[in-house]
Amino acid sequence: MRYSDLAADSDCSIAQALGVVGDAWTLLIVRDIAGGVDRFAALHERLGISRKVLSARLNLLVEDQVLEKRLYNAHPPRFSYHLTPAGWGLLPVLVALQDWGSRHLLGDGSVSATSEPGGPEARRALALVGTRVPQLTLTSAVGVPTDPCSPATWTVLYCFPGAFAPAAQAYSPDWGAIPGARGCTLESCTYRDRLGEFTERNTVVYGVSTQSPDQLAGFAAHERITFPLLSDQDLRLTGALRLPTFRAAGVDRLKRLTLVIDGGRTVRGVLYPLPDPAGSVEDALALLDSLTRPPGAESQSSV
Repeated sequence: MRYSDLAADSDCSIAQALGVVGDAWTLLIVRDIAGGVDRFAALHERLGISRKVLSARLNLLVEDQVLEKRLYNAHPPRFSYHLTPAGWGLLPVLVALQDWGSRHLLGDGSVSATSEPGGPEARRALALVGTRVPQLTLTSAVGVPTDPCSPATWTVLYCFPGAFAPAAQAYSPDWGAIPGARGCTLESCTYRDRLGEFTERNTVVYGVSTQSPDQLAGFAAHERITFPLLSDQDLRLTGALRLPTFRAAGVDRLKRLTLVIDGGRTVRGVLYPLPDPAGSVEDALALLDSLTRPPGAESQSSV
């Protein structure tokens, strides 16, 4: 019997939602499927859950239309599991839980747009190396659905808390007091000014924030940003990769972080935390060079 069946107030949406996702294993399953782990054996191995419990939770999530099954092998029949629109709608819930845990359980309760080097959040971010970015699209500042990974080339994906055109006045009153929040305009303009150096390295640059496309469009026009700025306002990429976030003025925002991704969608390098917004661009170039340098080139150049 589900929690919602026992709830006294059947009209309470919180009780009804808990009837579907009020189990820790259920939310962890949604977390991992969002991240691209979509087959039973892989979920079983990753979660360490019993096969019986995993099967029961998956069946309930399919029944409740949070997940859908897709046949990938006919004989014997094997299915992969994918989020439905209702499932993707749970990503902000997971991001809120992550932010609350990072702030109040693993942190000191204060709001911050960065992390301490070597801390739990920094370790989790750096552990993204080797992770494959799942197939998804974000909306660009000009309203075009865009894959955040460029096929057959390198991608530098820099995440920033928020940047606005001066007339927008969209920063919260305490923005300047939040550690790590300031510097987004400087970072984006530095990428703009040095974009040719990334092009020379066969690399596409995308900026990502949780702002709306129209906010990004206003900022891009004002600062003459020529490369795509992508909106993750639905937190799909943020939730899928469990990127570090903080909440300010009622909005979930990305902490400053840079991912270097190869043409196969695999994260090959992570820069986090980033205390110097402008210097993060030089750091991204140096990381690219270290990843693309031919074997032995460094030792030969030093002779």
